[in-house]
Amino acid sequence: MLIDETTDDGRGLGAAIVWALRNDVEELNVVAERGTGVLARRAGEFVLPIRVWSVDGTSLVAAVAEPAGLRLPVDPRHLELVGDIEAGGARLLLEHGAVTGDVRGLEVCRVVDGDDRAVRLEVGVGAHDREAFAMIHGDRPTRDALAEVVATVTAVRDVAVPAHPLNRLGAERFLRWQLEEDPAAIGLESLEAAEPPVARPNLKDPTPCAATGRRRDGSSVIVVTSVGIDLDVIPYAADARLALAGEPGIGSGDGSLVDLLVVAPSRDLVTATRQIAGCLRQPVTLVPSPFSAA
Repeated sequence: MLIDETTDDGRGLGAAIVWALRNDVEELNVVAERGTGVLARRAGEFVLPIRVWSVDGTSLVAAVAEPAGLRLPVDPRHLELVGDIEAGGARLLLEHGAVTGDVRGLEVCRVVDGDDRAVRLEVGVGAHDREAFAMIHGDRPTRDALAEVVATVTAVRDVAVPAHPLNRLGAERFLRWQLEEDPAAIGLESLEAAEPPVARPNLKDPTPCAATGRRRDGSSVIVVTSVGIDLDVIPYAADARLALAGEPGIGSGDGSLVDLLVVAPSRDLVTATRQIAGCLRQPVTLVPSPFSAA
């Protein structure tokens, strides 16, 4: 089956597995031009034999699985602006080399390199918004500008304001934030955001996100949140477990399995998603979201 994707984040495997299940395929061959290392890594998490091939001219080459947990290092110069992020009221996030600040799961600032190689903190939701914000409010102190954006986003990113555009972006990250605020809603004592297995391509397209938690008995849990029907949420979740299970403080350290939960609105846990989950080598628990969507 050919996966026609324009990014390197390993999307498309879920749909291929559903096709294979519905056609009683005994072995699935996946051909892709990009992201084959991630696809091959995720393919190994399923009991269905899956072979991933990359395109090399007119030939097919067996893809080699990329190691899990590889991340870009954070530029030390970018870390020098962490104080501005926190002073502005945003929550610091470090993901695949990017230093960002978010409010209730929505990115509102990012540390970037300027054309002159100077490091600066840009305020706004996404690259275009940051550029527009700088043009209009470029003379304002960064901390003050960020504090204003944080206040605006906080006021509208709420289930009581369902029609606002800022509630449509990053709905899966809003769900993760809700669970961080109330981990007991899914039977956990604590939960915190974790670095994703691959960098998300942008802020606009829905992308699952990861977190790590702990039960009252001290056992570790990896949680993946998703909003909207997404056939790739199970391969993504399996990838998140691969990337996070070896992190310090996660798991027992003796190689035993770390529980994996996928939390999504009940309407999004469709039959196809459950079928894909049933093909994993290691179990996953699908949990209907205990919260209303924003």
